[in-house]
Amino acid sequence: MNVAIVGVGNISRTHMEAWKHIPEATVVAVCDIRQEMIDRAVGITGARGYLDFTQMLDNERIDILDICLPTYLHADFAVQAMERGIHVLTEKPLSLHKKDVARTYEVARRKNVRFMTAQVLRFWHEYELLREAYQSGKYGPLVSATMTRLGSTPRSSWDNWMIDEQRSGLTPFDLHIHDLDFLIYTFGAPKDMQVNRARGAKRDDIHVVYHYDGFFVSCQATWHNAVFRFRSGYRFQFEKAVMEYEGGVLTIYHEDGHNEQPVQASATFDDPNVPTSNAYLNEIRYFVDCVKAGRACDKVKPEELTTVLEVIERLA
Repeated sequence: MNVAIVGVGNISRTHMEAWKHIPEATVVAVCDIRQEMIDRAVGITGARGYLDFTQMLDNERIDILDICLPTYLHADFAVQAMERGIHVLTEKPLSLHKKDVARTYEVARRKNVRFMTAQVLRFWHEYELLREAYQSGKYGPLVSATMTRLGSTPRSSWDNWMIDEQRSGLTPFDLHIHDLDFLIYTFGAPKDMQVNRARGAKRDDIHVVYHYDGFFVSCQATWHNAVFRFRSGYRFQFEKAVMEYEGGVLTIYHEDGHNEQPVQASATFDDPNVPTSNAYLNEIRYFVDCVKAGRACDKVKPEELTTVLEVIERLA
């Protein structure tokens, strides 16, 4: 399979490393509007570099397009590629606007191509174990939970797009969408929510409490106005155990007093702005398998993506 990557900024490095572990796929082309970024990506992948997206599509035989562009460009570039019969994996979020979910999936159905948004927590082992614990009920009912996702206000994005609300959506779309997507994926839409937000020119701090039948989940997502190493995690209180994921380590505290850490460290990449996990490889592996089998990427459903965007609309 021939793979092309458009947008070769920070997150693309994680994708490039992951593609190296997909033996049946080769990154043959990369595209960006910055020559220095193309040169770096060519050095990593050995692919051909392009400054023009249409020229890349015209010149290359591409099976899969991996979109790592700024958020506001995802949907339009996905549609352009799918109209040419190319399968598309795009970084999260699909869009700032829920109407783009229906638009992109309509093109994918019409052109009979696979399309998926890379909501990485759905492929993150420590989160998969949490979801399985809830669904199996092995620790009893869920009582309450806390999820955090903290980092620095972006200081080096192209054209400062990350701190432009019209193009990035700020903290709700950059950070909080990960945890919200996991909640929708695991529990469905919340029954109610309470929102507190403190915004400034150089910071954005949001706290949301989501209410479900029988339990609540408190989430914090923050861009700090400081040099702050990214961190994320969770603590879920079940009736018979607590599952805590902190500092990249999952610990389960049982009511009888014993603890366990069921997951060996699975880090593959080391970037202070990107959490380390094989989840990026897992999601790409899943997408490639769907393409090969000609099946829908049902692990990320369009109706769930729509629900996520509907909830985010209420956070402003």
